[in-house]
Amino acid sequence: MLSDLLERHQHEFGPVLPVDLNAPDVTRLDFTAANPLIRDADLRDTTAFEALVAQLLANKEAHIGVGGYLENRVIYRRSPGLFGDPAVPARSLHLGVDVWLRAGTPVLAPLDATVHSVQDNDNFGDYGPTVILQHQLEGDTFYTLYGHLSRRETALLRPGMVIEKGQTFTEVGPAPENGDWPPHLHFQVIADMLGLSGDFPGVALPEEQEKWAAICPNPNLILQSQWL
Repeated sequence: MLSDLLERHQHEFGPVLPVDLNAPDVTRLDFTAANPLIRDADLRDTTAFEALVAQLLANKEAHIGVGGYLENRVIYRRSPGLFGDPAVPARSLHLGVDVWLRAGTPVLAPLDATVHSVQDNDNFGDYGPTVILQHQLEGDTFYTLYGHLSRRETALLRPGMVIEKGQTFTEVGPAPENGDWPPHLHFQVIADMLGLSGDFPGVALPEEQEKWAAICPNPNLILQSQWL
């Protein structure tokens, strides 16, 4: 399994962001219905959503927020038609980790890679500019996805480009070009691209957790944050 492979190589991974995700000013953010501030907020207003994220961080005396893997979230109600028929129950199980921090923060490759695909998923509430990197360990191929990026920096990338471990290859993007979200990086690990390019499901139906967790193992195997 990919999770076992990543565990064996944890000591080799570099940072995805040039910040210490184990620092005291980092905290976990809860975007489930258990958080009343999220449950009752109008998340369709991105400016208000950004102010809410700032409030959540301030409440914990933090500057960076992390979290989200396999979290059953309510925040996707802001774009009900994004993931299919609005009459169908929304996908809400988050398959990546979000790091909420300022726009313009560099994004680094945690290990050697080639660019698999690049795409601007520019629907409201989508990934916005997205990069998928392809990696190899012990002869096995897997992928990492980076969403909500800077349009300018991401546009410089092309499939097949070689990215070295530790190299900055893009930046965290601002709203509205990042899919119209408060600035954050969506980081996801993928075992099988399922024939897709430039995009991959970042949320799933909660009842399909076992299936999707096998395809998208815990990103903290690479990030290695105590807060996750």
